[in-house]
Amino acid sequence: MLLLGILGACKSKKGGTATQGIKSYPVITVQRQKAVINSDYPATIQGIQNIEIRPKIDGYVEAIYVDEGATVKKGQLLFKINAPQYEQNVNTAKANIKIAIADVNAATMQVNKVKPLVEKDIVSAYELESAQYTLQSKQAALAQAQAAYQNALTNLSYTTIYSPADGVIGILPYKIGSLVNSNTTNPLTTVSDISQIYAYFSINERQGLDFFLSSKGTTMQEKLKTLPPVSLVLANGIVLPKPGRVETASGLINPQTGALNMRATFENPDGLVRSGSSAIVRIPQPIDTALLVPQKSTYQIQGKLFVYVLDADNKVRSVDIGSNVNAAGQSFVVQHGLKPGDKIVVDGIGSLREDQLIAPRPVNADSLFKSL
Repeated sequence: MLLLGILGACKSKKGGTATQGIKSYPVITVQRQKAVINSDYPATIQGIQNIEIRPKIDGYVEAIYVDEGATVKKGQLLFKINAPQYEQNVNTAKANIKIAIADVNAATMQVNKVKPLVEKDIVSAYELESAQYTLQSKQAALAQAQAAYQNALTNLSYTTIYSPADGVIGILPYKIGSLVNSNTTNPLTTVSDISQIYAYFSINERQGLDFFLSSKGTTMQEKLKTLPPVSLVLANGIVLPKPGRVETASGLINPQTGALNMRATFENPDGLVRSGSSAIVRIPQPIDTALLVPQKSTYQIQGKLFVYVLDADNKVRSVDIGSNVNAAGQSFVVQHGLKPGDKIVVDGIGSLREDQLIAPRPVNADSLFKSL
């Protein structure tokens, strides 16, 4: 009896070791469900207005009243250009006006002097006509002098540069004392209105054809209106709070790249996004019946995604599910290799091997995808 007890204990111990050697893994059953596929496109950002501030006259930068990155209002003073020759031009134009006025007065006096003499037949009408022509000439000279004065005032006004719109100041390549003119390569600065921003991105020719053939409407604008709101993902991964809309598409395809240029518009009231930034335009596409797998249940080899599928004997085998098409959330859309009802391992796949026997631990798929 003692010997039988020892043998039974050994068998029990061996059986327990064998059971403990099979590791438990969470498993879900794949079912069709609604999903949203996100298509991401690299984009460059521009404000709705990017105005280059350039000098219209020659002179030295006398004063700079703003700093880089400052927010300015329309009409705010930005620069002062030192150009004394334009002040002298104004003074000269003023003097010329006085001379022209004196000439007009003298010509008027001559007309008034000759007119009664003609009426009394003391002098010929020719003298009066000549005096009148002289008066007209002097009046034209006065108008010309006044126009020159206004032109001199306009040129003088160019020595003070104001912001043409609300916006944000760009870089300031020229410092006080720099010689600038209308042909200077770089602008004095740029004023960017970033209350709204444009995100420029491109889609390939095939994507463009698929979109325009599948979208409702007869014109480009009607088709673009059928697109859902799009998101803007910033360089640090943050998504801009307010979604935007794709508003325009180029009428031409770039023959070198085969790309169609598009533009999405976003609200940017806090000025978080600046002109020249890089971002990603994310366009959602709803799918009524899709097979989804969590991202953590996949691994990648040579650009293809694989999952571990559980067979009837609780052994796992790797299955290719296609390229990594992202769905909204941390999941992938299955393109091939799986069918509804298949069971896959959803976590801990780094320790799995082909044909490995596991102890499946069923997990509710709905609750898993909600948590993602």
